[in-house]
Amino acid sequence: MDSLITIVNKLQDAFTSLGVHMQLDLPQIAVVGGQSAGKSSVLENFVGKDFLPRGSGIVTRRPLILQLINGVTEYGEFLHIKGKKFSSFDEIRKEIEDETDRVTGSNKGISNIPINLRVYSPHVLNLTLIDLPGLTKVAIGDQPVDIEQQIKQMIFQFIRKETCLILAVTPANTDLANSDALKLAKEVDPQGVRTIGVITKLDLMDEGTDARDILENKLLPLRRGYIGVVNRSQKDIEGRKDIHQALAAERKFFLSHPSYRHMADRLGTPYLQRVLNQQLTNHIRDTLPGLRDKLQKQMLTLEKEVEEFKHFQPGDASIKTKAMLQMIQQLQSDFERTIEGSGSALVNTNELSGGAKINRIFHERLRFEIVKMACDEKELRREISFAIRNIHGIRVGLFTPDMAFEAIVKRQIALLKEPVIKCVDLVVQELSVVVRMCTAKMSRYPRLREETERIITTHVRQREHSCKEQILLLIDFELAYMNTNHEDFIGFANAQNKSENANKTGTRQLGNQVIRKGHMVIQNLGIMKGGSRPYWFVLTSESISWYKDEDEKEKKFMLPLDGLKLRDIEQGFMSMSRRVTFALFSPDGRNVYKDYKQLELSCETVEDVESWKASFLRAGVYPEKQETQENGDESASEESSSDPQLERQVETIRNLVDSYMKIVTKTTRDMVPKAIMMLIINNAKDFINGELLAHLYASGDQAQMMEESAESATRREEMLRMYRACKDALQIIGDVSMATVSSPLPPPVKNDWLPSGLDNPRLSPPSPGGVRGKPGPPAQSSLGGRNPPLPPSTGRPAPAIPNRPGGGAPPLPGGRPGGSLPPPMLPSRR
Repeated sequence: MDSLITIVNKLQDAFTSLGVHMQLDLPQIAVVGGQSAGKSSVLENFVGKDFLPRGSGIVTRRPLILQLINGVTEYGEFLHIKGKKFSSFDEIRKEIEDETDRVTGSNKGISNIPINLRVYSPHVLNLTLIDLPGLTKVAIGDQPVDIEQQIKQMIFQFIRKETCLILAVTPANTDLANSDALKLAKEVDPQGVRTIGVITKLDLMDEGTDARDILENKLLPLRRGYIGVVNRSQKDIEGRKDIHQALAAERKFFLSHPSYRHMADRLGTPYLQRVLNQQLTNHIRDTLPGLRDKLQKQMLTLEKEVEEFKHFQPGDASIKTKAMLQMIQQLQSDFERTIEGSGSALVNTNELSGGAKINRIFHERLRFEIVKMACDEKELRREISFAIRNIHGIRVGLFTPDMAFEAIVKRQIALLKEPVIKCVDLVVQELSVVVRMCTAKMSRYPRLREETERIITTHVRQREHSCKEQILLLIDFELAYMNTNHEDFIGFANAQNKSENANKTGTRQLGNQVIRKGHMVIQNLGIMKGGSRPYWFVLTSESISWYKDEDEKEKKFMLPLDGLKLRDIEQGFMSMSRRVTFALFSPDGRNVYKDYKQLELSCETVEDVESWKASFLRAGVYPEKQETQENGDESASEESSSDPQLERQVETIRNLVDSYMKIVTKTTRDMVPKAIMMLIINNAKDFINGELLAHLYASGDQAQMMEESAESATRREEMLRMYRACKDALQIIGDVSMATVSSPLPPPVKNDWLPSGLDNPRLSPPSPGGVRGKPGPPAQSSLGGRNPPLPPSTGRPAPAIPNRPGGGAPPLPGGRPGGSLPPPMLPSRR
């Protein structure tokens, strides 16, 4: 054991001297028990010094994490007062009291914020001891009402760790079956691997009683058994009795007591220390092989990273120049690979970035922005109608004026400027992200990275301004001349024939293209049939379909538009709905949807309904009044004239505008990405490959630019320290012999008495030393019919019978097997 402890000390020294924290998971020892059970005294016996606060009631009100470190000199250090050494243990006690009062107050308050104390001494082993507040039931002073639950949660915070050894402390002058310490230990350590029972205050038991059966692990057995200790009394503490004298008195008590003398070598604080040291030895023996593997893996990882640091000289200008050239070359390669794409392992698998995102902007976002720019159908037809009538003036127009076509087309082309400019902005924004991502490898030299990003970003902004000018020039080209001789242009004759055919057949040949999407409510269906709720409608040139939601996965119905007309629905006086409604119907009186003659659709506002009606008009579904004019109403508004000739002219111009704008938008979607690619992206690549290095040399002092950041310097030193520490630690572990003697774990015992005995106090077993007022065997039968463990070969047939020293000698052990026992002597209180 001593060799292993020495090895651990060497490992800790090797890491500590290099400023590296070693994660060697040594066990903690937590002392759990009720108030005034003697927990602090057990810890003081381990240290050999009197340094913990003492008194009545709850004294330990904050967890004390006590780290014992084997050292040459003896002193203490607190984590909250770094750098100050306490050579007097009285000063340590005073600081613990002051720090406790600072957080919890002086009126018995508690806190789960621990106090960290390190004690360096040549007389201690490297252990971590935890002094926890004692379990209490009733709140006093400033303590919260749920004081019991708070202390339990505080204790569980420590004893749940698998490396925490639990000392369940119970005073000998209380009932063991009601021990809260054993109950808490059972909850986190049901197998009893980490729990050791500690019986204190054996010298304070009632006269004529003892705890022999408990210490022999016969009564309420534990896997690791019980160890009895005798601490200093309050009188001894006030009299400043030395701990070493107290240990000698403890030894004398066990040797002289008739019930304990036969097992005195397995009782007392020294024996408890040996048990804990053995546990420590076993843990270290099990830990070192895993630590060796961990250090070897870390060594292999560090060798690659430390290779460039081994011969690094911060003041060498040639090394800095070489590093600068290498990083610029790496930047050129990364930028090229990010834009053009690559199959390397550094591909982003979480989101689109670089060239893939720019490609999406070109072919999806630009098209979306152009479609979103398209004006409302009703508004467009109104503008065409006004343009035709204003061009005719006072005259009656017999022919469709081409000037109206030119005026409307120019307005539509001018609207393209906004989406193309936005496309340029999106591409430049993504390029800035790419530059920041590619310069991330320069973080070791922050000034170089900052200057590189500034130079590249400035150049890209300059090219952005030039690119926008060129793209707007393309739009001006389209505005300068209307090429009505384009091979894809429909022409006036074809547009007029198409309009006439649409008026005759009631349909328009647009192909099955989507015209509009949006929410509407089917008004004339009851709630039980799925009506009165919004559906997602998709209007095409041939049909209208509605779905359950925007995902368009669950189609409810598809209604062909052949021969259908539109009509407005007036809301009745008693109607509670404020929605605006229109209907689709068939002029020949056939059912439109299932058993309904018309399909009533509603929107929230008049503007939405008018917009949908204009979209239906685009699909060839005309209003009812356009053909019937049953009432001869002549009070038509300016926005919707009832002149059939004007309607035909509007339709002709609308077809011409639609045909020409398809040509223009097709050209724009083709030319804008090409212009951006040439004027910004390719130019930026050429600038980074050819001119960036020259701009960096001309921007200022290279030595200042290549100054290493404080974080990088710290990281480099940390890496080198870790490398050397791992190397030294592996050399130390290589000299360790694992041939140590360890005590095997005791076999499991039947300890299911804990939950049953503690949950039901009426079924609790007798107090230490036997039952007061009743013979032993009947009391044992109260444990659900379970018998105690078998007695030893020289043992007794029943638990220990309390005896009075002056009332007669107990029967000799030699006469027990053959003779009968005399009547038991009942204890009495003085």
